[in-house]
Amino acid sequence: MRLLVVGAGSIGTRHAKNLVALGHEVQAWDAAPGRRAAAAALPGVAVAESLDAGLAATPAAVLVCTPPSVHVGIARRALDAGAHVFVEKPIAAIADDVPALLELARRRGRLVSVGYNLRFLPSLRRVKSLLDAGRVGRVLAARAEFGFYLPAWRPGRDYRDNYAVSRSAGGGILLDAIHELDALGWMLGDAVEVFCAAAHVSDLAGDTEDVAEVTLRFADGALGQVHLDYVRRAYRRRLEVIGAEGVIEWEYPSQRVTVRGPEADRAEDVPVSDVAADMYVEEMKHLVRCLEGREAPMVDGAEALRSLRLVEAAKASAARGTWVKPS
Repeated sequence: MRLLVVGAGSIGTRHAKNLVALGHEVQAWDAAPGRRAAAAALPGVAVAESLDAGLAATPAAVLVCTPPSVHVGIARRALDAGAHVFVEKPIAAIADDVPALLELARRRGRLVSVGYNLRFLPSLRRVKSLLDAGRVGRVLAARAEFGFYLPAWRPGRDYRDNYAVSRSAGGGILLDAIHELDALGWMLGDAVEVFCAAAHVSDLAGDTEDVAEVTLRFADGALGQVHLDYVRRAYRRRLEVIGAEGVIEWEYPSQRVTVRGPEADRAEDVPVSDVAADMYVEEMKHLVRCLEGREAPMVDGAEALRSLRLVEAAKASAARGTWVKPS
């Protein structure tokens, strides 16, 4: 299958390598000459002379791996060229730009799949299956947490060149770490109201929020709390779901899933099948199956839009100091 990766930064390069390893024909293109040169050095990856040239090669799908502010524009060009579209999260920087994109995809008869790689992590999928099976009873509350020091995210690259520090490019911890909001929505359903405090509190460069505390109220009455930051020197990513009959805990670094309760002293580490599976490889395998018509996207455009509107509600709440309902 012929595929075009637009954006040859960290995630675009990862997807290109994985697709080549899976046996596909991969072209790449990036607006930056240096990244085009780096992509050209990847085994099995050809570099398009221009975006137009890459689209003219009739790829089955275009993977949009650029800063969020240009996701929609590139995705529209891909759809106009007859390609299916995979867009890295978030689907866009501005939610109101998305409905017209999805309508265009519908008219063209093309898929829009959005890259939320944590959904392909075996340990997190195990948490989802435990909740679906009612292992801890009715969910009452949940807390997700992600934090890491932004300059350490990509060793060897100046963090000030990262879109994360630029509001106009679609950066900021709320959009960048939208995974946590997506995961809670995936597991607990739609959030109906949000309250958020978010600000640029550190000495890091940029004009985006680097710490955010988000409180969510879900349709069934459960409450959620999400902490996100660019400033934590020691990496942390974890999830805790509190049910009427116990607690499920998940830690990303260890890939451990633990169920506690209902007895106070009971704790059980739950086995995770395929714990060593690479979530990014599984994500690309899933994309190919979608393109072949064998599966529907795990996260389609409509679902990705819901998470984006939740981020926008959180930003509005932080600005107003009030609870906000996602539009």
